[in-house]
Amino acid sequence: MLTGLCVAACRQKRRVRFTTAAGLVNELVEAKHQLQLRRVMARWSRYDLIAIDEVGYVPLAEVGAEFLFQVVAERAEKAAVVMTTNLPFSEWTQVIPNARLCKALLDRITDRAHIMETGTESYRFRRTAAKQKKAGK
Repeated sequence: MLTGLCVAACRQKRRVRFTTAAGLVNELVEAKHQLQLRRVMARWSRYDLIAIDEVGYVPLAEVGAEFLFQVVAERAEKAAVVMTTNLPFSEWTQVIPNARLCKALLDRITDRAHIMETGTESYRFRRTAAKQKKAGK
């Protein structure tokens, strides 16, 4: 679904960037160490749509959570952010341990949002099960 949204935006000539949460955080941490954070943050702000996949798979260190918040907060009411997660919002403190930062991030993410729940069963699992069933016949 996320990929489809990104492709549709590209077809509308929108500037789109797809990344994982860990990839985004790693890029920003590395930029900070290279004293390039301002330049990299400015590059992220130029996209019409940022798609952040796999939020919740890997807990974020404090600095990583702060960078994720900064990216989302700077785009609030200016440009689109799409995120995927395997966690309900009530469990996001497992990913972002700072409760205040977590609440502030969720506040910005959910403001004017379209939230789509796709269920708990993995399409990859269904695909594998179907292949195994087919091979068993």
